[in-house]
Amino acid sequence: QVQLEESGGGLVQPGGSLNLSCAAAQSISNTYAVGWYRQAPGNQRELVADHSGPSTNYKDSVKGRFTLSRDNDKNLVHLLMTNLKPEDSAVYYCKVEWIRGVFSWGPGTQVTVSS
Repeated sequence: QVQLEESGGGLVQPGGSLNLSCAAAQSISNTYAVGWYRQAPGNQRELVADHSGPSTNYKDSVKGRFTLSRDNDKNLVHLLMTNLKPEDSAVYYCKVEWIRGVFSWGPGTQVTVSS
């Protein structure tokens, strides 16, 4: 399994911003899809944003606040999160789908939004 590692999580006040990064151990240039998911305690893991082909999709509650981007030259996937809310608190996971049905997960990074 190809290694992924997230970074950039932490504690932030409501209304603040964080920029998560996911570093892949191999090229992401020709992947089927890349995405960010999150899981809060007691909840199932849910899709936050993903990019496949020409489309980038976002969970309704993060539209206009979160932006997924990718740097194929550096094998990085970013999630810029702005105007953060307490309900955004969760462990955030990066997922890369190398070809359809073959994917890797990162270990996750904690995001806590609290005053």
